[in-house]
Amino acid sequence: MSTLRLASRSVLRSRPLVAPWRGSFRGYAEVPSDKIRLNLTLPHQTIYQDVDVVQVNLPATTGDLGVLANHVPTVEQLRPGVIDVVEESGSTKQFFVSGGFAVVQPGSLLSINAIEAYPVEDFSAEAVRAQLAEAQKNATSGSEIDQVEAKIELEVLEALAAVAK
Repeated sequence: MSTLRLASRSVLRSRPLVAPWRGSFRGYAEVPSDKIRLNLTLPHQTIYQDVDVVQVNLPATTGDLGVLANHVPTVEQLRPGVIDVVEESGSTKQFFVSGGFAVVQPGSLLSINAIEAYPVEDFSAEAVRAQLAEAQKNATSGSEIDQVEAKIELEVLEALAAVAK
């Protein structure tokens, strides 16, 4: 065996594997938060940025999802529907989204990226019903592309009609 190997082996054997006093210290235990840090962003606007909220209910493609503090990390695709945000004050704000993604990260961080999101109270029930009737008519007539577009429009308008007042 070469002398370099013998020398390195003897040095490794004589050194302790772990120095318990280096870099280790005892601190206070972290108290788990009962809030979620919410980011709700659109391509053209940020609605919530690093805001603490109590709960967020999401319209996921796999079903409705309620997110509380310390939720398991997940990525969910959003379908057209309403996002309920329960704020610290106890008030609830509702936003209609046409789709997007929600990412729950460790540390109670929720990021929602949506294409469009509007407060539910901004919609008129009469206008939604009129657009829904028009979309239903277009879903059965026209070219194949027009029918597909009308079916997508129908999905969004039906979800909106369920919440518009």
